[in-house]
This record gives sequence, structure tokens and C-alpha cells, in this order.
Amino acid sequence: MIFEAAGDNLPIPDVTEAARLRTGDPQALAATVGRYQHRLYRYFIRLVRDRATADDLFQQTWLQVVRQIHRYDPSRSFDTWLFAIAHNAAIDLLRRRTGEVLEDYPARTPDALDRLIAGERAANVAAAMEKLPAAYREALTLRFEEGMKLEEIAAVTGAPLSTIKSRVQRGLEALRRML
Repeated sequence: MIFEAAGDNLPIPDVTEAARLRTGDPQALAATVGRYQHRLYRYFIRLVRDRATADDLFQQTWLQVVRQIHRYDPSRSFDTWLFAIAHNAAIDLLRRRTGEVLEDYPARTPDALDRLIAGERAANVAAAMEKLPAAYREALTLRFEEGMKLEEIAAVTGAPLSTIKSRVQRGLEALRRML
């Protein structure tokens, strides 16, 4: 994705532009995307630390803008509304990631030692996961990385719910022993 820094200092859409967005005017959408692309993409890069994921979130956000533009209140800041949509998309993704801690107001900013320890823990868990049988890895991945309910995992795998419960429990027990 190519971004121009010139979009950083442009004013937010005015009421007329917001009204054009509501009518589905593609030129208004293109202008608004152009105005916010650098700031929004930079926001995603800082949150998710991966360009491909940031690209996906960027596109998801603009799809949501198109779908939800009827909910935008022109008396409020478009920036705030747009970044709230972006925030929700990013937080949904981060909640599904392992090792990500989501706190609204962290007690303190993690220092280098905290980041090092968190990285080592994540590496240890990943290494332990590699040693698990495939059935346990699959159940734990779908449950904790993909955020699926046990019933959903049973539907995906075609295994009985009781089997999925056992796989998750046994997989967690095996991880605890290894860690």
C-alpha cells in the first residue's frame, strides 16, 4: 500500500462530505479514504506490528464505515467516529491473538524487562504447543487463538462435544506440565 504524508494535515470531512458519504458517492469515499489513509494505517501498524494485518484492518474499517455511515452523527467528530470503528476492529483481532494483554488503563507502561519476559513466555508456550499431539494443538488453537466456543470446535472438527472438552482439558494439562 502506498501512502502519502500529505493526507496527515487535511481537515476532517465537513457536513457536506459526510452527507455525500451517506448517499454512497464513490468520489466522497475516495476523498475521505485518501484523507485518512496515512493516519489510520499508521495506527494499525503500531497496534498489530504487521503490514498484512494492518492492510486487512484498514480495509475492514472502511467497509464498516460504508455499512455504518447512516449511524454517523454529523454534529460529532468524524475522526472520533472513524477511529472508534478502527479501534473495535483492532481490539477484536488482538483479543484473538495469544500473548496480547488488553487493558483499558495499564497500571504502568511495560519496560524492556517486561517485554523480554513476555516474549520468553510466548516462545515457551509456542514451543510447548509444538510438542502436543495434533488433536490437542488443534483444539487449543481453535479455542484460545480463534476464540471459538467448544460447540463450534466440535462442529468444525466433526468430533463429539465431550471429545473436544477432553482435548482442551488434556491439552492444557500437558502444557502446564511442560511449562
